[in-house]
Amino acid sequence: MSYFSSERCTMFYNDAAASNVDLKNKPAVLFVNGWAISSRYWKPLIEKLTPDYRCITYDQSGTGKTVIENDHKPSFTIEGFADEAAALIEHLGLNKERNLHIIGHSMGGMVATELSLRYRDIVTSTTILACGIFEENALTSFGLMFLGGLIDFSMGFRNAFRVEPLRTMFIKRAATADIGKEYGDIIVEDFTTSDKDATNAVGHFSIDREVLRAYTEHVIEIPSPVLCCVGMMDHTIPPDGTVTLFHTRKQKSTSPTRLVQFMNLGHLPMLEDPERFAEQLKKHFEFADDFYKNNSCPDNDDDTLQIV
Repeated sequence: MSYFSSERCTMFYNDAAASNVDLKNKPAVLFVNGWAISSRYWKPLIEKLTPDYRCITYDQSGTGKTVIENDHKPSFTIEGFADEAAALIEHLGLNKERNLHIIGHSMGGMVATELSLRYRDIVTSTTILACGIFEENALTSFGLMFLGGLIDFSMGFRNAFRVEPLRTMFIKRAATADIGKEYGDIIVEDFTTSDKDATNAVGHFSIDREVLRAYTEHVIEIPSPVLCCVGMMDHTIPPDGTVTLFHTRKQKSTSPTRLVQFMNLGHLPMLEDPERFAEQLKKHFEFADDFYKNNSCPDNDDDTLQIV
């Protein structure tokens, strides 16, 4: 566990290679967190990956142990969050060869997309988890308006989620399967203690029409193989958006795209079923490695998988 200072913040991060030098030359995996949550929720998944991969997590500005001092100047935008992740990538020397996999969860999928375009010559694969695209229509407009109101309400009364029955309701909205008391406590604690300005800004730009339009364009442009992954019982972000993302990339992108649907999981598959989620990530990483080694797109009719 280490700290790294930049213009934005003093960032808390964890590089598995710091405690195990044998991982230094393994493929690196950078995890980009979702809204108002620290990097602690990746731990069960990392335990499944670490023997074969150099896993790197960090707390974004406004969350966890990352510190924003008076002299720091963080901008709470997709580009701003990508800037701080890029600074970490370069600090760790991950920008020197094609040996980096990026996983973005929820809002982090937008940041992962930006990073995948900035480092198109470095990134081996991208995983977009629970961060879909949606057609613009009256129903979508109403949904975004409703979600904006829900964000405002949640931020105004977020300490109430520490108390039952709201605590249990909050956790169940995020996770359909049981994630245990330890991680239930983490989800609630992170949300209720995150920086209010950062959390409010992220909540609103995540549903901003212009931001969503830009994300829709950019995620199609990712040149590396992309895994679209989603829990179909997700009550936080409509899972159909991730399915739409998959079909849109299949139609418009020249690089491979796969879809994995966890039919009985929610917004947090890394906690709800870390073993099977890790298995699918490893398959994706290996596929992407082969893609670049062979310099071609292999025939792959098995590009969708439903896991019950």
